[in-house]
Amino acid sequence: MAFDYDVIILGSGPAGFSCAMQSTKFDKKVLMVEVDNENIGGTWLNKGTVPSKALREAANLILNFHTQFNDEKGRKPYQKFRMEELLHYKMSILDSKNKKVKTDLIKNEVETARGFGKIIDEHTVQVTNQLKQTTTHTAEHILIATGSSPKSPENFEVNNTTIMDYDSILDMTHIPRRMVIVGSGVIAFEFATIFAALGTRITILSGTDDMLPFLDKEIKDELLKILSKKNIQIFRETTVKHVEANELRTCMEVAFHHKSTNRRHVSETDHVLYIGGKLPNSANIGLENMNIDVTDNGMIVVNENFQTGVPNIYAVGDVIGQQSSAAVSFVEGRLAACNMFEMKNDSLGADIPYGIYSIPEISGIGLTEIKARELGIDVTIGRAHFENLTQADIQHDTDGILKLVFRTDNLKLLGVHIIGGQATDLIHLGQCVMATGGTIKYFLDHVLNYPTYSEAYRIAAFNGVNRVYKAGVKYKKILER
Repeated sequence: MAFDYDVIILGSGPAGFSCAMQSTKFDKKVLMVEVDNENIGGTWLNKGTVPSKALREAANLILNFHTQFNDEKGRKPYQKFRMEELLHYKMSILDSKNKKVKTDLIKNEVETARGFGKIIDEHTVQVTNQLKQTTTHTAEHILIATGSSPKSPENFEVNNTTIMDYDSILDMTHIPRRMVIVGSGVIAFEFATIFAALGTRITILSGTDDMLPFLDKEIKDELLKILSKKNIQIFRETTVKHVEANELRTCMEVAFHHKSTNRRHVSETDHVLYIGGKLPNSANIGLENMNIDVTDNGMIVVNENFQTGVPNIYAVGDVIGQQSSAAVSFVEGRLAACNMFEMKNDSLGADIPYGIYSIPEISGIGLTEIKARELGIDVTIGRAHFENLTQADIQHDTDGILKLVFRTDNLKLLGVHIIGGQATDLIHLGQCVMATGGTIKYFLDHVLNYPTYSEAYRIAAFNGVNRVYKAGVKYKKILER
């Protein structure tokens, strides 16, 4: 049977884009369906990853300037800088990235269809554009990469003016003096530190006691210490009762119940930022007529090859609800293309780094200290405090720790956990050593540029070796391992 395309991709986010690029390298004909009539890239380029990181970079530049050349008048950053300037910085980056992505699609001859894509049968997709006109396309394979959307709060509504979500917050017209953030996931901490860097007084309302449970305990303790220095107030185990305007005091009020004190609190603020969970964009795309299973939350069920219950229909990215990040989605999209066209490929791998783009950044990979000990592994810890790094001194950015978790008997590196400047870049050196089964001797035997943040690996490795030495092992025998 002849098809119009080799693969039709629903969604142009990182997973869909990556699948399209890889498929064209296999000389396959690709159609990408995007519901946004103006922009390519979905949340990745337009509402999430890139714009939020651009805003973070602008805030970090302002913070660095404010720290190194402190205003003798004691003014807050929001008194010297306008949100308009930050938005201009953000938009310049978005425009540049959008042009590059569109150029890549054109260069690789990826066709695009603007409109809402719906799967009609295992080989057919119907696209309805903004004028309600429909077209039908067929393909040997279909990839669902429709991403996710913000989950709505239960006790109040997002109005995108005084009560924002992670989408509308990126279009604020001014820097607020006060902000209450409802939620305590990764995105909540990113925005908390971004606006704190601009001088905003931040209050975080967490519904749970254990925030960011995947973090190494020592890294989390360091994070809480840094947040305290930034005057970011955190209330744990809270339930928001209502959010409403106080016309008399010209502010917003957030009423919440605090479990540990069993009291009702009211916090006055200029704006509320709601950062709840995400819901996969799997509704109304035709799954109900197919043999494709979804979870109660709407996440599409796939096997290890990213195949749904219909073998030629694949799903990747946020819509399958696994490792939810642009970095993972890029790899999933490429692997899905390899599986579709029976090209040899590897899996995602056992160790996947995470990155939190707060100020400072946080990243990690592999076993935490507690997890390693729970598994009965005799491990030693090596630490480098950023206050001992020359580069951190130069940049007046001395908050942070790099932590190595390694086997005591053979020095094999099992985990790396970092909070501090450039953490999301630094993690990849440790990732490479771990992926090749390497030991911390790599950091002792190889030259690392000075002054750099990477020097933290060398300091942490020597710190760990000294711990093994103090435990009674001769230094010569340590280095012979």
